[in-house]
Amino acid sequence: MRSVKFLIAAGAVTLSTAAFAADLPIAAPPMYGPPPVADFGGWYLRGDIGMTNQRASDLTLTSAPFPAGFATTGFGFDSSPLFDLGVGYQFNNWFRVDVIGQWRGKSNLHASQFSPLGAIAPGFAANDNYSGSKSETVVMVNGYVDLGTWWCVTPFIGAGVGGSYNQISGFRDDGVIYNAGILNNSVTFGADAGKWNFAWAVHAGLAYKVTPNMTVELAYSYMNLGDAVTGRTNSFDGVTVVNGSGFTIKDITSNDLKLGVRWNFDVPQPVAPLIRKG
Repeated sequence: MRSVKFLIAAGAVTLSTAAFAADLPIAAPPMYGPPPVADFGGWYLRGDIGMTNQRASDLTLTSAPFPAGFATTGFGFDSSPLFDLGVGYQFNNWFRVDVIGQWRGKSNLHASQFSPLGAIAPGFAANDNYSGSKSETVVMVNGYVDLGTWWCVTPFIGAGVGGSYNQISGFRDDGVIYNAGILNNSVTFGADAGKWNFAWAVHAGLAYKVTPNMTVELAYSYMNLGDAVTGRTNSFDGVTVVNGSGFTIKDITSNDLKLGVRWNFDVPQPVAPLIRKG
């Protein structure tokens, strides 16, 4: 009789517990927020260092071209360093735009011009050796198209337009003139001068994303910087001082190799999952 009562009491407790558990709310499973949408936009700073390889199409007097009997040889520039800083914006995963200010260091100028005996006039011959240096300050707006990414490397192409302030300094013309049996030496100095020109460029390169914020670039640029001019020239022959025309260096172009860094300020941060409590 006692064991029957015990079984009845145990059954009652079990039923009560089951009924209480049935009345409890069922906890909902944790709910997670959707993964963040990829966002490629953002502001960035950039900086580059590199070397220039420059040339120009012609060296002539500013007031008038040289007589047809003159020929130019050895005309060119030495290489020089370049530095630039800029700010840009990445619009999406394939297009970005930046504005840069670039300083191109002094590059030595060298050229010779000569007129063979009798080419201009009977009994006349001349030879001139030119020296000096050239530098530029460039402001340019560039647009780039990223061509896809493989193993963190992104090839890109681009183009830019802007202005270049081309400056000539230390210009000198050492000449020898033979005329009617008389040989004379001359030295002409051109005053330092600068000139603003329209400038344009095309770019190509490879970008490597080191961190989500930092990208390293190896790039090539073809630059067209316009013309450069000297100031008026002074010729010193020991007897007279003559103010003359300046010189013009036409169609300056450059093949540049650059190493650059981009620092992106707006890389999206990971979003923590949202959990709803029951």
